[in-house]
Amino acid sequence: MDLAYIPSPSTGVINLGPIPLRGYAFCIIIGVFVAVWYGNKRWIARGGTAGTVADIAVWAVPFGLVGGRLYHVITDYQLYFSEGENWVDAFKIWEGGLGIWGAIALGAVGAWIGCRRRGIPLPAYADAIAPGIAFAQAIGRWGNWFNQELYGKPTDLPWALKITESANREAGLYHPTFLYESLWCVGVAVLVIWADRRFKLGHGRAFALYVAAYCAGRAWIEYMRVDEAHHVLGLRLNVWTAIIVFALAVAYMVISARVRPGREEVVEPKAAKAAAAEAAADGDGDGDVADAAPDLEKRTDASDDSGDSADSGGSAGGVEHGADNGAGSAAKS
Repeated sequence: MDLAYIPSPSTGVINLGPIPLRGYAFCIIIGVFVAVWYGNKRWIARGGTAGTVADIAVWAVPFGLVGGRLYHVITDYQLYFSEGENWVDAFKIWEGGLGIWGAIALGAVGAWIGCRRRGIPLPAYADAIAPGIAFAQAIGRWGNWFNQELYGKPTDLPWALKITESANREAGLYHPTFLYESLWCVGVAVLVIWADRRFKLGHGRAFALYVAAYCAGRAWIEYMRVDEAHHVLGLRLNVWTAIIVFALAVAYMVISARVRPGREEVVEPKAAKAAAAEAAADGDGDGDVADAAPDLEKRTDASDDSGDSADSGGSAGGVEHGADNGAGSAAKS
């Protein structure tokens, strides 16, 4: 008799009249909100203006959702395009199935567009939102709990996850890998926050640290999963993805630290120039503010250059979920 286990919800949908509220989508939305809110706090602390993170997120989030879904559908194509399956289900994102690798990769493209429109270096923006993304993933993983997916091998541990029987799963007690990853993501966020304060990470290195740390955990958690997956040389595809992306993120941190040591002095050039001009117009200084304008422009140019050269950092580090992964029937990272 099993005296302790984590129960699964009887349903992943709550109907508010004619409107269905899906647990998976709710977790994704909450995760995005937390990422933007915390990213905004970090951006302001770096010298940016309030609202900039949200404005750029308008570009990054839709791109990320599309990228996450594309990665899932491509790597789990048999769920939608094999005999007896309905390809229309590939568009039903609310049923689960977002790959963090695709979400980060394409989300970085959206963020790059938003940053370019505002004259902001992408690496600085990526550093600001990195821990927020990890927190968002931690929250998003609970969407898999609502869908009863992303569980591991059978276990009798007191924190085992109880899965009910359905057409594509067998009832039993399993490792709650969604919970393991959620806790790991919280740890990753804390690590990035600490390292950023301790070492003043800049030029995309905080983001690269987030990517490397996440991949390290994802590799062993992925290895525990029992859902159907493609294998390469005996390892699940996502394990190989985690290994490769981890190596790229570490390489970026090392090379970036040598090429561009330190941290950006100006993260939002236009806002800094406007502030300097306003201060000069108010006559608050004795010429110091005005004299600082040329230097500010030089630092601004340097920041813009770093944005272009470090775009690869956002991508090298980038790649699955603001919620993601999908297993079972339709969620895989």
